[in-house]
Amino acid sequence: MNLNIGNLALATCASILILTAVSCNTYKKVPYFQDLDRSKALKENIDNYSSLTIQPLDQLSINVSSLNPEASAVFNNNQQNAGGNTNNPTFGYLVNEKGETRLPLVGTMHVAGLTAEDLSRELQTRLLSYLREPVVSVRVVNFKVAVLGDVLRPDMYSSPGDRLTLTEALSLAGDLNITANRNNVLLVRERDGKREYITVDLMSKNLFNSPYFYLKSHDLIYVQPGKLKMADVGPGYRNASLIISALSVLAITLSLLK
Repeated sequence: MNLNIGNLALATCASILILTAVSCNTYKKVPYFQDLDRSKALKENIDNYSSLTIQPLDQLSINVSSLNPEASAVFNNNQQNAGGNTNNPTFGYLVNEKGETRLPLVGTMHVAGLTAEDLSRELQTRLLSYLREPVVSVRVVNFKVAVLGDVLRPDMYSSPGDRLTLTEALSLAGDLNITANRNNVLLVRERDGKREYITVDLMSKNLFNSPYFYLKSHDLIYVQPGKLKMADVGPGYRNASLIISALSVLAITLSLLK
């Protein structure tokens, strides 16, 4: 009888150790920025940020004010029909595939490759011939990124400004599910007629210094599911799975001890 009790205790301990080892091994793959020293406050320069540049098919909001407001009002509240569809109007100035847009008073202007600030300064200079003390504000209004894969809310997300980071986009999507692969996130970017495929590691603090930390409009982020993808099931099912696994290990261990 004592031998059976001893065998049962040994089997139970073995089951607990196995499940604990599996659990710990899984947890190690969950935290972000694991190589970051949290024992002290750290500071570093931000050298990887670059302003968003205007690209073909971007949509621009251009607001002009001046001392002769009636003349400058021609720029504001501009409405265009997207693709000639009168049922789907868009507001702003569309940049065509050549990187050009047509503006009142100025005419056709090549804007691709300029930042919003660059274009504001250029327009302000050109409008001096027509307006008194013009003030120009330019904004890209269709800045959006797609987040797909093992996140809480995969979707297309827009940014009200021209600055959006990878971590901010993932936060908008509700963060990664617990089963997601954090060291193999795929970023797809189209730039200058080429498509780039970049692998990003969320488990390393080097992400913050990556040239891809700051997103560009129309970037696509794909979060790869882990091998044990269980995001679609509830916590009750997962707990039951752990219990079943423990009982299975216990049964196998007891059979070996007979």
